[in-house]
Amino acid sequence: MAADCFETVVVADRQGIRLLTLNRPSARNALNSTLAGELVASLDAASTDPGVRAIVLTGAGERAFSAGADLEEASRLDADGVESWFLAISECYRRVLLVPKPVVAAVNGVAAGGGYQLALVSDWRTGCPTTRMAQPEILAGVPSIMGSYLMTLHVPWALNQELSYTGRAMDAEECRRLGLLNELAGAAELRSRASDRAADLAERGPVAFRETKARFAELALRGFEDARRAAIRGMQAAYASGEPQDAMRRFLDRNR
Repeated sequence: MAADCFETVVVADRQGIRLLTLNRPSARNALNSTLAGELVASLDAASTDPGVRAIVLTGAGERAFSAGADLEEASRLDADGVESWFLAISECYRRVLLVPKPVVAAVNGVAAGGGYQLALVSDWRTGCPTTRMAQPEILAGVPSIMGSYLMTLHVPWALNQELSYTGRAMDAEECRRLGLLNELAGAAELRSRASDRAADLAERGPVAFRETKARFAELALRGFEDARRAAIRGMQAAYASGEPQDAMRRFLDRNR
């Protein structure tokens, strides 16, 4: 898929850094099937382009990096449709791990659910004062399984349980203190700081970086497929009960 065919990902290059912008600002850059597929295609293109030394992921606008799964789309699912949908959505997390080049997340605003998970699989996370991170699936009637797995790579068990069970949001300072953000920048300089960090990581030696990242990816992927299958089973059980559909419709009705 050519970059000029993308509807939901904006691709821009500067001095060997490829900026991939999730471009659904009216939906707070929520992940739907189209965006997930285009993000996978854009990551694959960047991986094989010899002119690209590193990648920066960010969201359009200032409100959100990504607010997670698109509830309009997710609310229309049933138990039979969960598997193909979640495989498509979660594939972009796997592809970030497999990119052999540095991937830096410029976390502008909210990173929740799937957006939080997309940030967690990145190699570096630069935030700003408006950054908020959360694992809120349980508030939408969806089991917190893939997110809780990815958090095992970053935070202690008790905190993982707290975030997964309550869905509470963390502000930028807490995220930095916990190591969920590697650094903070001013909102106006967030993307330039992330690009500078991506360029810096790319200068570390492409072979050394590639092999180091490959080892981190191997460790992260060791439990990835098991978590993905468990997430599908949990979501199928939840959707069969009607819980997510009801919770999502109530949320959408409140915010229309």
